[in-house]
Amino acid sequence: MKIGFISLGCPKNLVDSEVMMGQLKATGYEITADASEADTVVVNTCGFIDSAKKESIEAILEAARLKTDGKATRLVVAGCLVERYRDELKASLPEVDAFIGTSQINDILAVCNPKTDTRSLPVISLGNQSATYLYDESTPRVLATPSHYAFIKIAEGCDRPCAFCFIPQMRGHFRSRRFGSIVAEAQQLAEEGVKELILVAQDSSRYGEDLSKQDALAHLLRELSHTEGIEWVRVMYTYPTHISDGFLDVLAEEPKAVKYLDMPLQHASQNVLKLMKRGGNRASLEKLIKRVRDRVPGIAVRTTFITGFPGETAADFEELLAFVKNVEFDRVGVFTYSDEEGTPAFDLPDKVDPRTARQRRARLMKEQARISRRRNKARIGERVRVIFEGESNESELLWQGRMETQAPDIDGCILINDAPEGFASLPGDFVTVEITEAQQYDLVGRIVE
Repeated sequence: MKIGFISLGCPKNLVDSEVMMGQLKATGYEITADASEADTVVVNTCGFIDSAKKESIEAILEAARLKTDGKATRLVVAGCLVERYRDELKASLPEVDAFIGTSQINDILAVCNPKTDTRSLPVISLGNQSATYLYDESTPRVLATPSHYAFIKIAEGCDRPCAFCFIPQMRGHFRSRRFGSIVAEAQQLAEEGVKELILVAQDSSRYGEDLSKQDALAHLLRELSHTEGIEWVRVMYTYPTHISDGFLDVLAEEPKAVKYLDMPLQHASQNVLKLMKRGGNRASLEKLIKRVRDRVPGIAVRTTFITGFPGETAADFEELLAFVKNVEFDRVGVFTYSDEEGTPAFDLPDKVDPRTARQRRARLMKEQARISRRRNKARIGERVRVIFEGESNESELLWQGRMETQAPDIDGCILINDAPEGFASLPGDFVTVEITEAQQYDLVGRIVE
């Protein structure tokens, strides 16, 4: 039996898909990348914001057509959207044979078994923060990423009270994986040829707190940086109040701990941050960024912001814009506010017109584009270490790679247009690139001996 997977949303969701695929493959099923060839199609959904929910519904309906027009006989829907809207989905999508929530990863074998009467299976709700599921190093996984990098989920769930976010209800309370389990998984991935480990969680900076471990992320990062065969270890999704000096010291001292900080700030105005239930203000955030840069010279700082949050005034936005101009982040993502039922922000007054939110987003992105282009131009002539990734996504006439300050998919890349005669590297090899041109987000260069 062939199982086809469609995985939507963030890398944390992708790990769930990889674990489900691993369990199925270990049981004898064949995993196919071509859903039209599958006997059973699994759609692992995202339910974070409105655009992600729409994408998930479209993917479910597209997969349902494979049951009527293709060879598929079973459709399974998994993930965050199920956890959030299980009853509505079950009522409105009779073409779906089974729904499994985020706490039911292990039920994938049952729902894909042709002998199982899927309609009789319950969809288990997280209820009141009751989720306990965590995969470990013994859990089979089928990597869906290119062979040279892999995500490791170091924790699950979230206890933060952010007013705009529904993730705690979809993923349950924060819970860390055991230290030894993560280290063992890293060693296994290295043996499979993985060169870059990317640590993910809803809130990576709190790793180990629930296990009564102090500064656990720093200790984990240092340990993983000594894994034989691994060249880079990257941490995603840290929180501004939990950036310890110990963690920054590891970034500064360990060559394999990449000098990269992914830290979603969401805003800089004290008024908006208070409404978001995040706290802090522009001054405290500028002090934090200065501390990070002083302690880790050469670090790239990536962040995300939300425009149009309820109560955001024109003055609040101007403060955010001034903050971005002053700090000059290396990478910035900007989202317009999505009004999500069931979140505290949904009940806030003073909603911002969506058109105004989009205009503010455009202004912020325009300013960041100017900053990015200027910072990129300053790199022309530099020689940098790059992980080679093969043919470019933009053109078969170019190759591409990434510096340590560029995370896959979300940041720019280095487009490679020249190499010494006889050059023959494989994805995952490290090469030296001389930067010759600068674009808004990408750099262009040639491989040198």
